[in-house]
Amino acid sequence: MTEAWIIDACRTPRGIGKSGKGSLAHVHPHRIGSAVLSAIRDRNNINTADVDDVIWGTSAQGGAQAGDIGRMTALDAGYDIKSSGVTLDRFCGSGLTAVNFAAASVMSGMEDLVVAGGSEKMSAPDRMAGRLPSMDQGNLHLRYLHPQIHQGMCADAIASIEHINRMSLDQFALRSQQRAAHAQINGYFNKSLIPVYNEDGSLALAHDEHPRHGTTLEALSQLAPSFDNLDLSIDGSGDTYRRLLAIKYPGLEIPHVHHAGNSSGVVDGAAAVLFASPEYATRNRLAPRARVVAVANMGGCPTLMLNAPVNSVEKVLLKARLQIDDIDLFEINEAFAVVVEKCIRDLKLDPEKVNVNGGAIALGHPIGATGVMLIGTLLDELERRDMRYGLVTLCAGGGMAPAMIIERL
Repeated sequence: MTEAWIIDACRTPRGIGKSGKGSLAHVHPHRIGSAVLSAIRDRNNINTADVDDVIWGTSAQGGAQAGDIGRMTALDAGYDIKSSGVTLDRFCGSGLTAVNFAAASVMSGMEDLVVAGGSEKMSAPDRMAGRLPSMDQGNLHLRYLHPQIHQGMCADAIASIEHINRMSLDQFALRSQQRAAHAQINGYFNKSLIPVYNEDGSLALAHDEHPRHGTTLEALSQLAPSFDNLDLSIDGSGDTYRRLLAIKYPGLEIPHVHHAGNSSGVVDGAAAVLFASPEYATRNRLAPRARVVAVANMGGCPTLMLNAPVNSVEKVLLKARLQIDDIDLFEINEAFAVVVEKCIRDLKLDPEKVNVNGGAIALGHPIGATGVMLIGTLLDELERRDMRYGLVTLCAGGGMAPAMIIERL
């Protein structure tokens, strides 16, 4: 089996994901994605006719994001028509799964040059069009076999089971904001960050606009819980989130501890990573920045669907024949503060190695793009600190978590 070399990575800024408020809300999803594909091509002077595939992650494939957005985005970016494209969905893990698939196709020897990418326009009003909820009335068998409630309520349930209080979650959220502010001010994101332009050539967005640099612990403590409506009727059937949760966890009392300040931000954005085989890279004078050491996928309880990252980390370390202490930096997506807090506690991680430049609580979580963004963020920071190994993982709907370990070259 050959190696998969990472040649480059880039991302757009994260724009606030609300129509009329975010700077990317008026930009078509194809155009947001084509910004990173164009940058990957131009920064590395690649012949796009050589790109064997564009593997793209987008979770909500409805409306303007439907119709194989990976292929459409590549065409919009002016890629050669020989370069094919495919779009996949693993909920929040879609982007990292695209990266994993791209790496695997190169490592298997089947492909030589692959772009992995992802995007999500959370502000698009039609993004959920034609997308059935996972627990619709048409499949009550699945609903009662594996009850799946709102992810925010899952986060609160996990905090209850694990005895993680709101103060610790708010302290984590504050640290995310402080680290992201420090990274922005000192230009730590600049190597991967590329601007997005409007159709007329004017600048749409050049910086992440979700972080709140003035956040304080006092302000976080005053925010009302966001996921306390357990008794909401789901679809008129008489089922509520409380009733579904009780099927698997009867009698569980839930203190509602997650809110807008310690949960991931809603944003728009896209990212891409360029992979090449050593043979292709050497032949075309592409300098590798890192190599893929191992990838893994892990499933867990669909009801408490945010817990799989712990097991995914353990699995990918086993595949890589590495120990926790071998990993210099971790990027664990901050879908909710409890996700990372549980990983730190269960895996006995050094908090100073985890999300050192902040995470999705401060920067935002553009679902299909996040995993791709984290690879670039990790690689930039490994280079800046002259470190060797980094690990990325995310929780995903349905109780899943992809993971990847990279080694800086």
